Amino acid sequence: MNCIIIDDDATSRLLIRKLCGVQENLTVLEEFPNAIQAIKFLNQNHVDLIFLDIHMPDFTGFDFIQTIKNPPQIILITSDRNFAIDAFEYDCIVDYIVKPLELPRFLKAIQKVQKISNAVQQTEPVVQPSVKSADINIVADEGTADVSQHSKSPGKDLYVNIDRRLVKINISSIYLVEAKGDYIQIKTEEKNYVVHSTMKKIEEKLPEDLFLKVHRSYIINTKKIIDIEDNSVLIKKDVVPVSRSNRPELMKRLNLL
Repeated sequence: MNCIIIDDDATSRLLIRKLCGVQENLTVLEEFPNAIQAIKFLNQNHVDLIFLDIHMPDFTGFDFIQTIKNPPQIILITSDRNFAIDAFEYDCIVDYIVKPLELPRFLKAIQKVQKISNAVQQTEPVVQPSVKSADINIVADEGTADVSQHSKSPGKDLYVNIDRRLVKINISSIYLVEAKGDYIQIKTEEKNYVVHSTMKKIEEKLPEDLFLKVHRSYIINTKKIIDIEDNSVLIKKDVVPVSRSNRPELMKRLNLL
């Protein structure tokens, strides 16, 4: 089984790699200090198992799971016991191990993975993708050839290429877009998506009457604002900074009493 390790702690990554070496059928393809780097790797490579930490800067393990399409089997390895119940909400999570990680517990988790893999092989044919996908990108609106006709229409759909599939996102469900290096994170009412693109490109696709760039790293859906205080806005549970230059335009958009 091919696997990857995602953990911001270098010592934890080293320990997991050593434990994987005990199992002859486990091959560690790569290890990553954050989920963003792992998403790019998964867009180009197939893996059978992911060892995943929960608490990582900017992008948690659960954010990662919600972002990728058809995730492989995942073993959560964390120092936090409080999310064990949440883990049961995800079919892809095979086991939940609390640090410090020890060999007997690790082997028990691997046995669960192998048991599930054997069951799947007995019931379904394994089909490997014949072509590797390019980096994920925003591609089209409404799936039509002429993107320009729909790119500024509110309530339309946006298609993004994630994990070799075109995923449709209802534009009106988007409440926040955040820049993350070479990627952007699109947050919607249903789930979050990480897309290899630029803020400029997504801004061109979003209707101006709904969305406003309030900071160089943030675009918000002004209809989803809950509260405004000083130089920040509250969108869902996200506190978003508002730059001084963009604040006047934001205030114009509001229906002030």
